[in-house]
Amino acid sequence: MMLLLIAVLVAVLAYLGVVGMLVWKVTHVPPAENYDAIVVLGAQVKADGSLSLQLKWRLDAAYEAWQKENSLIVVCGAQGENEPMTEAQAMHDYLVGLGVPEDAIIMEDTSVNTRQNIRNAAALLKGRNAQKALMVTSDYHLPRAMALAEDEGMTATGLGAPTKAIYWPKNYGREALAWIKYWMQKYLHLPLE
Repeated sequence: MMLLLIAVLVAVLAYLGVVGMLVWKVTHVPPAENYDAIVVLGAQVKADGSLSLQLKWRLDAAYEAWQKENSLIVVCGAQGENEPMTEAQAMHDYLVGLGVPEDAIIMEDTSVNTRQNIRNAAALLKGRNAQKALMVTSDYHLPRAMALAEDEGMTATGLGAPTKAIYWPKNYGREALAWIKYWMQKYLHLPLE
């Protein structure tokens, strides 16, 4: 019984250590500058076609970045369960509504997770003279997105869309688990996709 209690305690402390690392990484993202492409990672589109708050915040951040550097924007995300359209299409429509020209937006509409988002976006940017990408996602998600971009050979900087404190426990708790999965895929080569 004592060994089980010790194992649980070690697991909890390790998990809290990952959450602490994530908080540190989020607060130490280098400034977003000198990019020639913007990659926006998807989030939920509601059943009525409206954007979830997370997705709207990401797109608003991407729009502000686009206003500073009129660069190509890649919007990422397939159609999930209960979504009336692909996340990429909803993102495209929102950005066009804000005034981004359609020819400045590339839709990547086949990915169903962050790794695929970035892998597919990197493939779409090849041959388009995009040397440095600005990854745009929620603040808590940004460090892992940048690590995945580096794994794909992308030179990237990042811009994290802020989230409300009320969502902090859920978002950071879930993202800590995603980091553990990321490390297991990267270092142990486990097929967890």
